[in-house]
Amino acid sequence: MPAQDHPMEGPTTCSVVILGLGMVALSFIEKMLEYDTAKKYTITAICEEPLVAYHRVGLTQYFAHRSVDQMLMKPKQWYHDNNINILMHQTATLIRTDTKTIESVATPDILSSSTTASTTITPYDICILATGSNALLPPTTTTPGLGLPGIFVYRTIDDLDQIIAMAKTSKQAAVIGGGLLGLEAAKATSDLGLTTTIYDRNPQVLSRQLDTEGATMVLHEIEKLGIKHRLGNPPVAFMSKDEDAETAAAAVTEGGKSSGEFFKVAKVKLQDGSIVEHDMVVYAIGISARDQVARGSGIECHVRGGVLVNDSMETNIPDIYAIGEVACHRNSTFGLVAPGYDMAEVVARNLTRDVNSKGLGKLHQPRKFVGADMSTKLKLLGVHVASFGDYFGDDLVNNNSQALLYRDPFGAVYKKYIFSKDGKHLLGGMMVGDTTDYGKLLAMSKSKKSLQIPPSELILGLQPGQGGQGATDLPDDTQICSCNNITKGQIRNAVRTKNCGSIGEVKNCTKAGLGCGGCVPQVGEIFEAELKAMGKVIKQNLCSHFEYSRTDLYQIVKVKHLKTFVQVIEHAGKNSRALGCEVCKPAVASILASLFNDHVLDHAPLQDTNDRFLANIQRGGTYSVVPRIPGGEITPDKLIAIAQVAKEFGLYTKITGGQRIDLFGAKREDLPVIWERLVNAGLESGHAYGKALRTVKSCVGSTWCRYGLQDSVGFAIFIENRYKGIRAPHKLKGGVSGCVRECAEARGKDFGIIATEKGYNLFVCGNGGAQPKHAVLLVSDASEANCINYLDRFLMYYIATADKLTRTSKWLEKLEGGIEYLKKVVVGDYLGICNELEKQMAYLIATYQCEWKVVVENPVRREQFRQFVNTDDTQEGIEFISERGQRRPADWPKDIVQLPPSPVSPKMDPFDSVAPASPVLKKWIRVGAVDDFGIDSGRTIKYGDVQIAVFHLSNGSWYATQNMCPHKRAMVLSMGLIGDSVVDESKGESKSQPYVSCPMHKKNFGFEDGKCLTPGDEDKYRIETFEVRVDNDGHVLLLLPPSKGLDEKLATDKVMIHTSGSMNKLDKREWTTTIELAQPNASSCATSCGGGGQRELEW
Repeated sequence: MPAQDHPMEGPTTCSVVILGLGMVALSFIEKMLEYDTAKKYTITAICEEPLVAYHRVGLTQYFAHRSVDQMLMKPKQWYHDNNINILMHQTATLIRTDTKTIESVATPDILSSSTTASTTITPYDICILATGSNALLPPTTTTPGLGLPGIFVYRTIDDLDQIIAMAKTSKQAAVIGGGLLGLEAAKATSDLGLTTTIYDRNPQVLSRQLDTEGATMVLHEIEKLGIKHRLGNPPVAFMSKDEDAETAAAAVTEGGKSSGEFFKVAKVKLQDGSIVEHDMVVYAIGISARDQVARGSGIECHVRGGVLVNDSMETNIPDIYAIGEVACHRNSTFGLVAPGYDMAEVVARNLTRDVNSKGLGKLHQPRKFVGADMSTKLKLLGVHVASFGDYFGDDLVNNNSQALLYRDPFGAVYKKYIFSKDGKHLLGGMMVGDTTDYGKLLAMSKSKKSLQIPPSELILGLQPGQGGQGATDLPDDTQICSCNNITKGQIRNAVRTKNCGSIGEVKNCTKAGLGCGGCVPQVGEIFEAELKAMGKVIKQNLCSHFEYSRTDLYQIVKVKHLKTFVQVIEHAGKNSRALGCEVCKPAVASILASLFNDHVLDHAPLQDTNDRFLANIQRGGTYSVVPRIPGGEITPDKLIAIAQVAKEFGLYTKITGGQRIDLFGAKREDLPVIWERLVNAGLESGHAYGKALRTVKSCVGSTWCRYGLQDSVGFAIFIENRYKGIRAPHKLKGGVSGCVRECAEARGKDFGIIATEKGYNLFVCGNGGAQPKHAVLLVSDASEANCINYLDRFLMYYIATADKLTRTSKWLEKLEGGIEYLKKVVVGDYLGICNELEKQMAYLIATYQCEWKVVVENPVRREQFRQFVNTDDTQEGIEFISERGQRRPADWPKDIVQLPPSPVSPKMDPFDSVAPASPVLKKWIRVGAVDDFGIDSGRTIKYGDVQIAVFHLSNGSWYATQNMCPHKRAMVLSMGLIGDSVVDESKGESKSQPYVSCPMHKKNFGFEDGKCLTPGDEDKYRIETFEVRVDNDGHVLLLLPPSKGLDEKLATDKVMIHTSGSMNKLDKREWTTTIELAQPNASSCATSCGGGGQRELEW
């Protein structure tokens, strides 16, 4: 099969016809659109399914949202906009290679075996076979009962719809297959409420990704979810309710179907002869290439399936290529999407191999497909699993490589990395439970470069002062984003040729980081290195509103004595009239607090919801309350007070890892009352909600312990009370241990003090969490007074110089000179600033106030905690259940949590029970006075059973939206930060876009049209918006339909998360009314504000 060349000369166009429209076919189309800048090719796709390409890799997410539109990788309009011709729901039946035409028939006609089906003839110049694969099933001739209703495969959306329908009348599911897809199917049937058992002929799950030990750990985690398994004992026959094994075995008729095929499956016979009850069966045992059209057209195929191709993806027939799962390259087919993307890249590059091709500049050498990287990173049944490189270590058998193992049965973590015999090269590995380093390790294994660190550091983490290998050390062909098959070279090229000025632009341009997100740190590292190589100054700008880093801005605010956000953006912002955003507002608030120590609610519009309401937001929009317990010491009376509050308000109670008590489930409107009870008992805010000092953990020290050298409890209490309330770039945690036995785990804290016989050793810049770091020694054998002195300086220097949201450990890593330089500054006063640092710390300590107490004693501030502006009614935002004697919120569905999209058109509204011919008149409803709504923030009003968020912007405009964020169906949008996008005139933007940022997961929604503005989520979510006006008497009014109709769409009880037993409320909802909406005359408005745009409600 000699390589074919297609130099595109002259004006003649060339037709490319693709058989199939799956993920790989779409990838090929996208690459052709990018590379074919001369527009020489026209593209036609013959799509067998009734849907355009959808996300088959994320098929299980469909069970959560049931929205076909969300599964589509591109909306159908995209194909039209890019002049892609699609023959929808057509199945190709024959390729006539002599006339270069393709015959296809309507898919429904094939399924019904119609004898009158008409044939469509499509001519081609280039034919691309991308027909994918079928779900594999055992032979029907040897598997009695395989044709019974209730037996499914797990392959298409149509398969999933059938499974969902059958689940309503089923109780026990058998999932056959313990591989990646089998575990996904088990998760799906379990989430549908079925008792699920996994079967596989192999004695372990994930036999192609993990060794026995790793698979066993995964299995233990699966068992915790209530999913059963019988491995090494697969089903061999299926029976209906009235059949027995002998009857079924004897009833194999033509086609292999049991005589009971018209009855639902009810029993399964296993290989060991036992019979178990299952009324649903899902097969997920593998795939087989869909090469029937190729075989019937004279194209060579492998005996075991798959169209034979060379390294250029060419078949034995000129101008016919095969890509994706149907292609058999070097006697192998591939069931992962990444190799298919590689194949699509090869063909698209070679078809556009001319001087006009984008970014090439000259005729390039033909691209070759040389094999596939089978590395994978997934989350299966809540368990993170990854394998990369030579993860089974083929050379281990030959003693040419060495394995390094890490087992943590308590944390359910297993890592096995394969190294060359000399330990200088990482060859591959597997990971269970913790896949944080997957992207970095995959790149290192691909680079073939010698390691500059000991192999153990890849598991244990870098030791203080050691440098590691980063993404900048890797070759350009290293894959950085495995989800979308993006290499380092593509990212570098995007920065250089497409003028990407931010990581967000790189992500949108290359798609790197838009999958699981695990590669984003590497993308950022490459982005910054490329800018530096181009001679551009790398600015750690706070956000798009400021051309200064947090460190720079701290000094500007300090020197100019700026005390409000308005002053800061006027003096230092790009646009003095900008609203700011969810990044810069909290950062400026933190700077103001670190310098002037005003009460945080003096700057409430700048605060994230945790600081705005002085408590931690939790699932469902409730809050947790954590009173301060300095050093972990508490009296019985204070314990009783906490218990009484928890009991009175029905709060879930838990001891934290920092020796405190956390009270969960507090309603926002109850917070001031709860605090009042606690303050009256002598307790105060624990600042668990702020980027501030959280705790100073202690052991009992010399007070009780026979090994104790110093009074660690007393010292911890003193330190915690000294630094409480002080705001920093990130949270701070401390610890004091009474001896070297280190029971307070002080070296896992931002600052840790360990007693010695001569005093204390002071350690700094450690942390626990996902990537723990040991703190490093700053000074040894110091007295208590000296420890405090050095701590004052260290903390203030960190506060003044660290970037936003940077822990002390990361700050030290980036600090030039590291710990030795820090010692010079803090201990040796190298910069001559220690006196100033001490004075600033003394000021913060002297101006401390309990933030809870200030609210409790101020009626105006207490008013801001009401749930609704216009009523004293209250509503739950999520259903609560009882577990182990306590209340907790119902579980979120495990994947994307969204409601079905409404089929209502922009001009139609299901807002009444009147006849469709009668227009429904929206009315202006008074919801409060202007003074009820703070400036630059939101408040909630209740209308019927619907929560509506009303926003008053600092520029005088008003907006209103649904209060429910569609991402997790939480009633929280009114508590979100208000921001605006920065106008980029070079991109044709004429005005900024005001938006609200959800406080739960920072999804941003535009006020004008309700669209989601978060990259990667634009087509997933949208919120309903409403018009707002203010009349001459200062009343705020919303333009709303009758409450009964709006309740049908947005009633809190209907849209909030319920327990699994009551989720059917949403499934049974019917959308049938279509009523034309008549708009009132807007001339009566004194002030018309915001809220315009499309009114279609999209979840």
